[in-house]
Amino acid sequence: MDRLEKAVAVLSHDGLVVYPTETVYGLGADALSDEAIAHVYEAKKRPLAMPVSIAVADFEMLHAVARVEPAQEPFLAAFLPGPVTVVLPARRMIPAILTGGTGLIGIRMPAHDLARELIVRFDGPITATSANLHGAKDPVIPSECTVPYEFLIDGGRLAGIPSTVVDLADKKVIRAGADIDRVARFLLDM
Repeated sequence: MDRLEKAVAVLSHDGLVVYPTETVYGLGADALSDEAIAHVYEAKKRPLAMPVSIAVADFEMLHAVARVEPAQEPFLAAFLPGPVTVVLPARRMIPAILTGGTGLIGIRMPAHDLARELIVRFDGPITATSANLHGAKDPVIPSECTVPYEFLIDGGRLAGIPSTVVDLADKKVIRAGADIDRVARFLLDM
C-alpha cells in the first residue's frame, strides 16, 4: 500500500491526515462527514463558530460544493489551482458546521501534486485547515504539525506563506497571504 492509499484509507474511516500543499501542511478529513469534521475541530481546539475551508481536486468538484456566478469564473481560472482560498456560497451537501453558520465555504484547489492526487483518490473534498493548534504557528515542516493525526504525508519543507482568502461575492480580501499583489490587482479589474 503506497502512502496515498494509506491516507485514503484513513480518510475513509473519518480519520485525520496531514498533507503538504504549496503553502503549509494541511489537516485533512472527509469534508462531508460530520464525525470527521468534529475530529478536526477537536484536534485543532478550534471554536465551533469558526469556519473550516475545504480542498477540491478540480473545477468539477468545486462546482459540486459551491455556487459560482459566471462573473466569478475568470478569477477562478486565473488563480486555481494555487495558493488562494475562495469563499463562495456553499451547496446543501456541505455540512453547516464547516460554514460557521454563514452559508459560505472557503475552497482551496492546491497547486501541489500530492495534495490534489490525495483528493482525486479519495474522490471527495477534504478539509483544508492548517495542521496546527488553533492560533499556533503555521506548519512548514512535519515536526511543526502539532495536532493529533493518524497519518502524515511528508512533503519536506513547504513555502510557509498561507493562502490568500478572497470573498468572491464581495470582491474583497479576507486574509492577505501568498500571491496577494496579483489577487488585489485582479479584484480591482473585476
